[in-house]
Amino acid sequence: MTDNAMIDQFGRRVEYLRISVTDKCNLRCVYCMPMEGLPWLKREELLTYEEIAQIVRTMTGMGLRRVRITGGEPLVRRDLPDLVRMISEVPEIEDLSLSTNAVLLAEQADALRNAGVQRLNVSLDSLRPDRVDSISRRPGSYPKIMEGLDAAEAAGFAPIKINVVLVRGQNDDEIEDFAEITRERPWHVRFIEMMPTGANLDLSANQFISCTEALRRIERIEAIEPVQGPFGNGPARYYQFKGAPGTIGVITPMSHNYCDRCNRMRLTADGQLRPCLFGAIQTNLRAPLRAGEDLVPYIQETLEIKPQRHQLIQGSDLGSGGLIALSQTGG
Repeated sequence: MTDNAMIDQFGRRVEYLRISVTDKCNLRCVYCMPMEGLPWLKREELLTYEEIAQIVRTMTGMGLRRVRITGGEPLVRRDLPDLVRMISEVPEIEDLSLSTNAVLLAEQADALRNAGVQRLNVSLDSLRPDRVDSISRRPGSYPKIMEGLDAAEAAGFAPIKINVVLVRGQNDDEIEDFAEITRERPWHVRFIEMMPTGANLDLSANQFISCTEALRRIERIEAIEPVQGPFGNGPARYYQFKGAPGTIGVITPMSHNYCDRCNRMRLTADGQLRPCLFGAIQTNLRAPLRAGEDLVPYIQETLEIKPQRHQLIQGSDLGSGGLIALSQTGG
């Protein structure tokens, strides 16, 4: 490993950090977290914005170039634009993005854009208000999400990526509808295969649908061609209807994993650095940070134990590291 690059034992260059700023969420999506019973972090357990920014500055000296802010739902944490501004002022950070369910986005879009967020990923699992209520288990969410998307476009966010987690029997009959949206709006709709956690094992076992099946359904409408995705396309593969302003992406962690090109680590809201979303491996950065220690050896140690691939099994919590909800790691 050189001074300016984080290279793991499998030759993968790590330059991307996903930062969870909270474990809380204002929705309770069926594939992500249980309705109740999660042990929420206490305020003193959360990294402060200053601590997060310090970790980012340390990691940029090791080769970090891209940051994504996640949750839980990041917009439920107060004064998030303050953190965005701190990170955007780090000269080495070339790309700063945000994942959100957009329920609170309408009132924060301009502030986030002005603070330095460049791109957005928005979770939207149905185009039908009643289904959004059913999947999110929070009635009235759909109009707020759409208002948030309109505000994001007005604020100048581009590209806007729409993340759709596929659940058989709940939204798979809308695959074609989501694809058609890309003919009308410059959205990049990405279908995502459901990943198993303790809260969704029944869904994972019985209602999983692969992106291969989704693509077959879309191709019955009209031929789609492989295309280069938008900036920051990560593991997604993209396709497009001829002449469409948007694209159709697929993210396949279960049917065709992309671990061989993984370029990221994850920082949890309480300061655990995880080399993989799933699994039990993590390094506590909060304790040495608050003790005034140099973080570089801890980050190097985490990089060196980054696994070759995840060990997820559909319908099983083996390999998930005991996670109950994706919100616990900023999935």
